[in-house]
Amino acid sequence: MERFEYHVVGMTCEHCERRVAGELGAIDGVVSVTADAATGLVVVSAPSRPDPAAIAGAVDEAGYELAGA
Repeated sequence: MERFEYHVVGMTCEHCERRVAGELGAIDGVVSVTADAATGLVVVSAPSRPDPAAIAGAVDEAGYELAGA
């Protein structure tokens, strides 16, 4: 299992963390997601790097902005 870190802009609370984690967790191959609103850091665990377009789309769908990996 590998860990991939992303920076998400706009998360401010636990609800935000759950929303982002839920959207990213629905991506094929993603095993777990941890989001931290205080730092904007999102850690995705998966056997291989998830499709960047899927990551960006999931973050957008959650209502936030992907700032980088």
